[in-house]
Amino acid sequence: MIIGLTGGIGSGKTTIARALAARGYDVYDCDREAKRIIVENEAVRKAIINLLGEEAFLQSPVSNEQSPIYNTDYVAKRVFAEPALLRALNNIVHPAVKEDIRIQNSEFRLIFVESAILFEAGLDQLCDKIFCIDAPEQLRIERTIQRDYNGDASPENINKVRARIRAQKTNTAQTIILNDGSTTIEQIVNQIIQSI
Repeated sequence: MIIGLTGGIGSGKTTIARALAARGYDVYDCDREAKRIIVENEAVRKAIINLLGEEAFLQSPVSNEQSPIYNTDYVAKRVFAEPALLRALNNIVHPAVKEDIRIQNSEFRLIFVESAILFEAGLDQLCDKIFCIDAPEQLRIERTIQRDYNGDASPENINKVRARIRAQKTNTAQTIILNDGSTTIEQIVNQIIQSI
């Protein structure tokens, strides 16, 4: 059984995913696993080099380490300047992540898939049930400022967070869970577990 766990920036979905993992549930973190796949999957790596050039990967400074290092700064500058490149990159990475989830699911009875772009990546098609973690915008801004900007709530940083919130598509998850601080993370985790 695959359970999708999604939500916008600052919603608290990663905190909830960590709490599920702490209880012993298998959680597939799409961000982390995509980074692993990009480096370890030779076909994915070659496709990215064909798309973005050799600069997309750096050689490891450790001489005995074979794995190249994904040049995220270079890639981000390229793809966010050219939306067509971002779509092409996603068309390389998303199917590989989807296939990896299928492989992982063959090994586990129940797996939670955490992804901010669950719907955009087409991962919702794999899920038996989907939970969307949501929170009021102001709280999402405060959480993101704390996490990504060391608490620096300057107007510039607030505007950056607002832009990131607006850029994320709204989704149509089967179950929306409000994480506004009125219930504890443990209570939310219990709610998720009880409903599956």
